[in-house]
Amino acid sequence: MKFPFLSHSRHLSMPFILTFLFALGISYCQAQHGEKWLEFKGEDGPGKGKKIVLISGDDEYRSEEGLPMLGKILAKHHGFDCTVLFPIDPSTNEVVPNYQKNIPGLSHLETADLVIMLIRFRELPDEQMKHIDDYVQAGKPIIGLRTSTHAFNFGKESKSSYSHYHWQSNKPGWEKGFGRRILGETWVAHHGNHGVEGTRALLDGLAYEDKHPILKGIKDIWVPSDVYTIKEIGDDATVLVHGIPTEGMQADTPLVWEKALMPIAWHKTYTSDNGNQGKVFASTMGSSVDLESEDLRKLVVNAAYWCLDMEDEITESTKVDIVGDFQPTMFGFDNFRKGMKVSDFK
Repeated sequence: MKFPFLSHSRHLSMPFILTFLFALGISYCQAQHGEKWLEFKGEDGPGKGKKIVLISGDDEYRSEEGLPMLGKILAKHHGFDCTVLFPIDPSTNEVVPNYQKNIPGLSHLETADLVIMLIRFRELPDEQMKHIDDYVQAGKPIIGLRTSTHAFNFGKESKSSYSHYHWQSNKPGWEKGFGRRILGETWVAHHGNHGVEGTRALLDGLAYEDKHPILKGIKDIWVPSDVYTIKEIGDDATVLVHGIPTEGMQADTPLVWEKALMPIAWHKTYTSDNGNQGKVFASTMGSSVDLESEDLRKLVVNAAYWCLDMEDEITESTKVDIVGDFQPTMFGFDNFRKGMKVSDFK
């Protein structure tokens, strides 16, 4: 890279040259970072000065599309600084959701006030898992969406120091891994007919919407993702919303009353190995097409405020207008947009 005017540097002061090179270095670093993660600077809002890290990385539910959209909402309308991380194939530097072993930028968790994740069956190297474990051991708040109940999947031959995060872990105290221990549940089964039935949130009475700030202003949620089976979320969890399958993939299709109700959103407190406690909000909803539901977006934003002990900032009209264009891809395996770089999700 050549800068002709520097060849005449005898006419320039040394401070000017050093300032120029320093600024160039910052610009270069930012460009390099832009290939690995996205950063949205918070505008005016109650979240000013707080940092949220959003971690995408699932094979099916297009978190690489949905979480940048949420990050932009949290930054523009609420003032949070947001960093969005992606699963990246290092051989191409492209976002590849079914590449299980690399999510660059997890070091951002060191300064995060809140994590929002939608990941599935990740087998991350120890140097990346350490950042996640440090965050958990510190007892910091977590929002886990959809497949985050089965976020990690370490093979039988794995020598990872963090294999107890595995969704079927047998380690005492970590039975069923990160999902059960931290979020409240691991993967069990599809309760609804996957790809055929959607989810209707029952918000009339069962949600106790007058009793919890996360539910303030929430009136109507239907999503195309099906209901998950929830077997055990523990006595320390409070169900906020129950859900029931719908006969079809449209909001106006009848409810499948023959199937039992299932928790689809809850909150709880987890306790880390060293005794620190952290707030959790979890939902089995959250695919990119689910997030077309305005009230689901509001539920997540309300939960962010609650997790950060800022529930006084939650209003009936929490602003969740989509920033820019959002045309989510329907969920499905291997139907992600190919050849995408991180910068394509701005």
